[in-house]
Amino acid sequence: MSARAASARRRLAPRQVHVSLLVLLALYAAIVVIQPSYLEPASVMNFLRRTAPLVVLACGQLTVLLTGGFDLSMGSLVTLTVLGGSILIGNDPARTWWAIGVLYLIGLATGLANGLVVSRLRVPSIIATLGTLLAVRGGALLWSGGSPRGYLPENFRFFGRFMWRGVPALGILPVAVPIVAVIALLFAWLVHRTVFGKQLLAVGDNPRAALLAGVRVGAVRVAAFVISALAAVTGGILLGGFAGVSNDVGQGLELQAIAACVIGGTQLMGGGGTVLGAVAGALTLFALFTLLNLLGLPEPLRVAIQGAILIAAMALGSLRRGVAANEGS
Repeated sequence: MSARAASARRRLAPRQVHVSLLVLLALYAAIVVIQPSYLEPASVMNFLRRTAPLVVLACGQLTVLLTGGFDLSMGSLVTLTVLGGSILIGNDPARTWWAIGVLYLIGLATGLANGLVVSRLRVPSIIATLGTLLAVRGGALLWSGGSPRGYLPENFRFFGRFMWRGVPALGILPVAVPIVAVIALLFAWLVHRTVFGKQLLAVGDNPRAALLAGVRVGAVRVAAFVISALAAVTGGILLGGFAGVSNDVGQGLELQAIAACVIGGTQLMGGGGTVLGAVAGALTLFALFTLLNLLGLPEPLRVAIQGAILIAAMALGSLRRGVAANEGS
């Protein structure tokens, strides 16, 4: 790919962030029309709390998308985190912290497996992580006996459930909001301010050129999948905090994370995207889901609409890729 084409692709991302922010404001305005209480600071904080897991997943997915890959195993890792957490803790709050450590080790192993299969065995990431999705979800259900067991104690649910009350101007401040803000800032620093971030973009833009420039392409891809898997475990901890234990808690979240990134301007097949875009896309997507719920649409219709949105997001990414290629030719 020429330097001109690469530059054209990257210029599209900020523009798309701007569009997604406008769409977010329009969707939130529609939510307020239906439910005026969403204008209250406490309701805004609750909205951000519920969006926090998707924001974290989108940031993690972004690192893989920048390299030109996909991570379809995120949702199953969320499920494993919630089900596995309840089993490991065994209704004993004293076991929470080591259980969380074990869950992160499982996430680390999953990310390493994904990365090594993609980089060493040359298996397309969409196939490799689809296999991981099935293996991890099946393992989680087998581990739990096919149904939720136990419960998540308060010190586990603290991250997704606890709120500081009496906060000036806000009324309440869910602990998930500052946590996800710090995570987003860390991802922004990693992607946009470090050599590793430049390597992610280089690998996604042109792996061959990156390799000739001295980038360890395989190592960068493995690191991206590890980061994505650890983000999935973090998202699972946040989601388990207010959703509780369920077999379906992570279902479909991997596609939502990909759609959020694409809505925010991330280029499918790699080479362009921003953390701000991923965050804006996650907020936009969740605002749309909230609006559909407030409209009282039947569950099958809501699912169909969400599917259409995911397809449209992917088509939009492909269209932008074609535009960038034409500008660079």
